[in-house]
This record gives sequence, structure tokens and C-alpha cells, in this order.
Amino acid sequence: MLRTRSLARGAAVSALALGLALSAPAYAQGEDTTAASNGENTIVVTGQAKIGDYGLDLTARDTAAKPGDDFERYASGAWIDRTEIPGDRPSVGSFYNLREDVTEQVNGLITEAPAGTQYGALYSSFMDEKAIEKVGIAPLKRELAQVDALADKVEFARYMGSTYGKFGGSLFGAGPYADPDDPTMNSLWLFSAGLGLPEKDYYFNEKFAPQRAAYLAYLERTFRNIGEKNPREAASRVMTFETYVAELNWDVELTRQIEKINNPMSGAELAAYAPGIDWDAFFEGNNIPPQDRIIVTDNTAVKGIAALYGSTDLETLKLWQKVRISHQASPYLNKKMVDSRFEFTSALNGTSEQRARWKRAVDTIDGQLGELVGEAYVAEYFPRIAKTRMDELVTNLKLAMGDRIRENDWMSAETKAAALEKLERMDVMVGYPKEFRDYSQLPMSPDDLYGNMVAATKFNADYQMSDLGKPVDRSKWGMNPQTVNAYNGGLENKMVFPAGILQPPFFDPWADPAVNYGAIGVVIGHEISHGFDDQGRKIDATGAIRDWWTAGDAERFNAEAKKFGDQYAKFEVVPGSFINPDLTMGENIADLAGVLVAYDAYKKSLNGEEAPVIDGLTGDQRFFLAYAQVWRAKAREDSLRNQVATDPHSPARYRTIAPLRNVDAWYEAFGITPDDEMYIAPEDRARIW
Repeated sequence: MLRTRSLARGAAVSALALGLALSAPAYAQGEDTTAASNGENTIVVTGQAKIGDYGLDLTARDTAAKPGDDFERYASGAWIDRTEIPGDRPSVGSFYNLREDVTEQVNGLITEAPAGTQYGALYSSFMDEKAIEKVGIAPLKRELAQVDALADKVEFARYMGSTYGKFGGSLFGAGPYADPDDPTMNSLWLFSAGLGLPEKDYYFNEKFAPQRAAYLAYLERTFRNIGEKNPREAASRVMTFETYVAELNWDVELTRQIEKINNPMSGAELAAYAPGIDWDAFFEGNNIPPQDRIIVTDNTAVKGIAALYGSTDLETLKLWQKVRISHQASPYLNKKMVDSRFEFTSALNGTSEQRARWKRAVDTIDGQLGELVGEAYVAEYFPRIAKTRMDELVTNLKLAMGDRIRENDWMSAETKAAALEKLERMDVMVGYPKEFRDYSQLPMSPDDLYGNMVAATKFNADYQMSDLGKPVDRSKWGMNPQTVNAYNGGLENKMVFPAGILQPPFFDPWADPAVNYGAIGVVIGHEISHGFDDQGRKIDATGAIRDWWTAGDAERFNAEAKKFGDQYAKFEVVPGSFINPDLTMGENIADLAGVLVAYDAYKKSLNGEEAPVIDGLTGDQRFFLAYAQVWRAKAREDSLRNQVATDPHSPARYRTIAPLRNVDAWYEAFGITPDDEMYIAPEDRARIW
């Protein structure tokens, strides 16, 4: 998912930059073996791959389970039974475990680096707990005093604008991204913001009452910790204000509808449309010059919140701003502030322990100095052969997607031609960017964590904002090379596969091709397919938002998408929380299409020959088992409830079982019959791509 997260409460990002949002155990390094080439495709001669002998974890299976009754259980049931979720994590699984492995790899790079390096200095400052305790909240008090000194709402609006580059909150987010009508240029995007809870539903739904109570208690603790005279009253005022803001927000599923968020206005038109705030002052605070074109995404929410701002007293706004500053700054302050924040966030995800401090340090460095670390990471951990093999896989997947488009029996020739043009122009970036960012002008001190974070926040905000009004640089990445994830760039019509995810169990140059295609192949197919999901299909080959479908084709697509969505709507993830197909539709379609395209590419790679049977498993069976095993996961109930309410990705279990119920080859591979619980009759299976 992007996640070009600086652009988001969610609107622009979730709709336009489509991340895999993947959530792998550490396996022993294996012996390199040899690979033979037979022209276009590479046949890997496997020795010892990093998982088992050829890439699968056979010990994970529950062979007593019937594949057709519960394929997740069949593929990973023994692993589920023996795996405990660590106290510091909301969930555990292939993606989460690989992220932990990468964290250890990055930590080694950081701790072995000279103390004078930027990330060495930031790490040292984060780990110096004695110095942090000695400073206490003195740096925070200086910023809170600035809020107290604001004389009126014009000054407050200017201060809100400035928080893009420092600790603090704003009721509106703003940042540059490709223009929906001219994706070669960056325009300013504007959207609603300002909530302390994850999403508007948290303020109103009874199932989130415990989280609301935890948040209110956190607000009161925060005000007490920073010396507010009446912390309980202050907390109540902030909670009431945010509830009004939440009421004005769009429902989360609406924010991913491209045609609804493409609302261009000039600065003057915005001021007339959404009075109540001095927009000139707000933009001045962010050093944004007057704009002829602003994409106001959730426009009615922006309008309503501007009016709310105009009717809210300055003192309440100041209290809200103080708690937003304190919340954002707290990870870099003393233990009292850190622990208070954790007590709140643990209520959202169900964790009982904080992550080790060194892991939090690595996470911070990833966030602030990501490409600087990434350059060292790829030099150490990303071999050239991995990039070569990935390039081959991507080429094969794109060819397979092209064939699926050409052979589609419900799409007209006109729409097929436009789809094939988009596929042809889709850029692919593997491993790391062509050029790494220059961080030489960012000073880092080994003994001033708070100062380092202030400097880094401003540095990165200025870097992102420097794109405003300039041509889009499609070579820039929205993820660091060490990230365990992947994304489709939406209006930039590109796919990015960082080095971090190109490791077992997702990818191993020495693994059985069936396993590579079932794992990283599906990831590649997923990202390709985002260009043709329910929102991606509204973006043309140039990246512009344009309807390039015939009316009949669009109608048929929507009918199949609804059939598919109705399947997901029946899944109750935890009591009272069902999957929202309107929120998850794009990711669900990409999951299904990703499996289909990867399977086609795998079969083509065999050049008409039968795959060998290994450990009694056919090539097709290994393909689907690899797919299921990369999605294996266990999660806490609070974490799942949060995901269902806020995340456009379905929980891992349903990313395993739901797409496969619509894949004919899966039925054939495992002999699935109408007597099996996962069975769907052929005429009822979704046929989208």
C-alpha cells in the first residue's frame, strides 16, 4: 500500500497507490545450486532451498484436514497449532516474521556502522535512555508554549499548516501527487484529517467502546503528564471535538472511489466552497504558494470540518493541538510518555508488551533515513541473481496477464486494446531505485533524539513537498528497499518490488519454480492486477483517470465483482465484524487475479512438459500450497477488528481461502467436490480476469 502515507488519512492513497500490505519464519541459509536455461525460461535445478528441500514447509501442514473443507488448515494447520503470538505483536505469520528478520539484518548494518554516520548517530540517540530521561519533556514544553501563544484562529490555521514538517496535528492533510487529469504533473491533494482513533467507526460503534474508553483515559493521562490544569475536562473537550470531526468524515469505503475523490478546485474556489478557516494562512504555514489547482478528495468532509473549525472556540483547538503534538512526540520522550502511549495503542491491537527498544530504534531509522539504510541493505543482502530471476518472473507474469486479457470472453476488442496498452506501459521496478536519496544535508546528533526527529521530520516533509508543481518523477519510490511489501503506483502506472520481500518464503532463486510462482509470482500478479481492479480499471495507460471501458464491458465487470464481493460479505472474521466488500474489493480482485495470472505463467514456464512429483505433490499442488503458506498468520481479536474496520485488505485467512474457491485449477489439483465445504458451483464462481 503505499504507502505514500504522507498523503493520507487514507483517501488519495488507498485509492491511487495500491500496496500489497502483506503481513516470514527465519529459515537457515541453504546451499547455492545451479540453474540451467532453455531459452526464454529458466529451469532451476534445486539443491537445498531455504525452506525444506525445495521451498515448501511440509511440517506446517495438517494432513488430517481435507483441502476442500479448509485449505488454510490443510496447508498450515500444524503451524497454526504450534505458533504463539509474541506479546509485543498483534499478529504473527510469514510476512510479519520476515519483517522481523529484516529488522535484525538492518540492526546489524546500523550497529556495525561508524558512530559518526547519520543512522549510527540516530540509533545512538534513540538507545541513550539515560539522556532521554534526563531531558524529560522539556523539548515538548517549548512546542506547547508556542501553541499557548497563538492569538487567534488565523495564527492557529498557520500553525496547523506548519505541522506537516514537525510534531503536531492538522484537520486537513496536504501533499503533492500525480494529477488525475494530467498524471505527468504533480498537483496538490487536500483531504480531511485530525482523528486520534483509527477511523470514524471507532467513535460511534458499540463494539469499539473499550477502545474509546482507552483513548479518553490516554487523553487525560497526556494532559496530566504535560501539566494541564484540569486534565479530565481537557480530555473530554478533545474527545467531543474529535467526535464531531469523525461525524463529518466519509465512510472509509467511499475514500477509495476514484471518481468521488477527483474534485479539482482553485485556491479561491476552495475558500468559497469551504469557509470557516483562513486557507491562505493554512497554506502559508506549510510554505505552499497559491494554487490554481487543488484536488480536494473527500470534499464534503473538508467543507464540514472547515465550518466546524470556524464554530469551535480557540481554547478547545489549542487543547486538541497539544495532545496531537504530545502523541506524535511521545515515542522520543521519557519512559512515562512512552508507556502512556503504549497503554493506549495496546488497546487497539491487543498487544501486552512493547517492542524491544532496539527494534523501535530500527523502525525509526527506517522511517527517517530509509533509503540511506536501503543502499547499504541491498549491497549486503540482495544478490544480483535475485534481481535477474525476478525480472524473468515479472516478464512471464506480464505475458500471462496479456494472454488473459486477449482471451477474455466477456470483454470487447475496444476495451481489450486499451487494457493491453496499459499493461504494456506499466513500469516494473525491482530491488531498489535507480538513484538513492541524498541525505547529506540532514544533521544527526548521537545525543539528541528529540532534536534529530524534529530535523528529520522537516527534512523529509520538505523533500516530499518539493515535488509540488513539478513533473512526476516515476523513478522515485514510495517504499524503502528493505521493506517487506510491494505496491502498484496507481496514477504512475508502475509496480515496485523492494529487496526486502524478495527472500524466502516469497522468493528464492534456488526454489522449485512451482513454489516461486505460487509465492512471489502471486505477489507480482497481484500488483499487475491492481491496474485492472475495480478502481485501477478507471485509470488509463497514461495514468489519467478516464473511463476507457465500453458500457457493456463495465456492466459485466461490475456484475462479476458484485458476485465476488457477496462471497466476502458472508465472512465473520471475529464476532460482529464481517468483511466489508466495498472496502476490500480492489485487494480481493487483485488477490484472485494474482493467483490466476501466476498459475498461467507457471504452466507456460513448463513448456508443455509435466512438472515432477515431489514428496507426493504435483506441481500444481505445490503451487497452491506455496500460495497458502505465504498467507499463513495468527492475529489477536482486537487487531482483526481494527483491520476489518480500517484496512482495504481482507485478513490473511480469507486471502488464502476466498480467492481459491473461484480458481478452477485448484479444484482439479486437489479433487475438490460438491461435498467439500469450500466448494462453489462453476456457474457461481467469479470470472473477473
